[in-house]
Order: sequence, then C-alpha cells, then structure tokens
Amino acid sequence: MRTTLSLDEDVALELQRLQRKRGDAFKQTVNAVLRAGLSVMAGRRSGAQPHRVTTEPASLGTPRLKNLDNISEVLAFAEGEDYR
Repeated sequence: MRTTLSLDEDVALELQRLQRKRGDAFKQTVNAVLRAGLSVMAGRRSGAQPHRVTTEPASLGTPRLKNLDNISEVLAFAEGEDYR
C-alpha cells in the first residue's frame, strides 16, 4: 500500500539512524518499527524483541535399532515375533 506520511523531525532522524545501522531500505526500517510498535501497543508482547526460549539437550542413549526402514523388523522388535 502506498501512502504519504508526515514525520516529526526527531522521528525521521531516529528512523534514518536506525536505517543506517540496520543497512535496510528506509521503507523496510519504517515497516519494522511500525510492526514492533503496533505489537507493543496491542499488548501482544512487552517489547520489540521476541522472547527467546532456550532448552538444554538431553542424551537419549544409543538407539536399539539403527534403521527403521524395515517395518517388519521394527514391529518384531517392538511387539515380539508374534506381531501378526
């Protein structure tokens, strides 16, 4: 959508600084800032950055079957030889 937008001088300067820092086009910078601001104002998140979740890896040990391509072998292992 194309529209004309009048910016206050201080806002325009901040956008230009952010544009240079990010290396984006002015349009991309304005859209990113508007999206972040709209999310905050709508209460969807508390800040402009998404919440990062980290998890710790856990070893599950060595698999008992190296290959799961042969379904008969997998069923025989899981249910015994009388799986049929």
